[in-house]
Amino acid sequence: MKRLSTLALTAAITAIALPAAAERLVTSLSNHRVMVTSNFTGDEVVLFGAVEQDTASRPRRGGYDIVVTVVGPRETFVTYRKDRVLGIWMNVESRTFEKVPAYLAALANRPLDAIANAETLRRQQLGLENYYYPQRTGPGTSDVVRDDPFRRAFLRLKQEHGLYREENNGVTFFTPLLFRASIPLPAQVSIGNYEVDVKLFADGALIARTTSALEVYKAGFEQMVASAAQNHGVLYGLATVAMALATGWFASVLFRRD
Repeated sequence: MKRLSTLALTAAITAIALPAAAERLVTSLSNHRVMVTSNFTGDEVVLFGAVEQDTASRPRRGGYDIVVTVVGPRETFVTYRKDRVLGIWMNVESRTFEKVPAYLAALANRPLDAIANAETLRRQQLGLENYYYPQRTGPGTSDVVRDDPFRRAFLRLKQEHGLYREENNGVTFFTPLLFRASIPLPAQVSIGNYEVDVKLFADGALIARTTSALEVYKAGFEQMVASAAQNHGVLYGLATVAMALATGWFASVLFRRD
């Protein structure tokens, strides 16, 4: 009898220790695969989502906030600083960014600093300024201060090409629990796998998270040529040489002077 009482007391203490709220995110993409062809001019993938509540969920004083972070395949990117040398503009210094996203988007329903404090934003890497961009510094890699000129140049170039973006109105709530977000993919988007990370905030705290996968792949004649170059290098090389010789011969016949 004493053992049963102890077990009951332990269960009661455990139940009290558990969080009262139990929200859950449910999301879906309008398209999990985006095909890139020769006439690709960009595309848009729509994320639909809902906040599921159970009977233990307590009312949220300030409602819910959503932050969607889309991260593309990793790449190495080099930025240069030009200066005039003997009257000629030349690249005099460079900085290499290693394994940074080829595409990065931060979409939210309102400004990020209104959703969470600066420490939370940095810890969760929310927003372009808070994301980690490893740079080669001597024998290792690290991120530098926000005002670093190479870091600013890197972000500016990516944003100019539409590959990095931050939108404070990128998420729209239809109802207090239903939302959508549009993920724009520019024409220069890289081929590879993308991660769509959705975070749910309430009263400045992260309370739920879910991820989805998105693939951008190449199709058509370009993909056939790329596959041939990778899988049949010798034959691809011979075919390229043969095409070059044939093109030269045809040009000599076409423009021959009698």
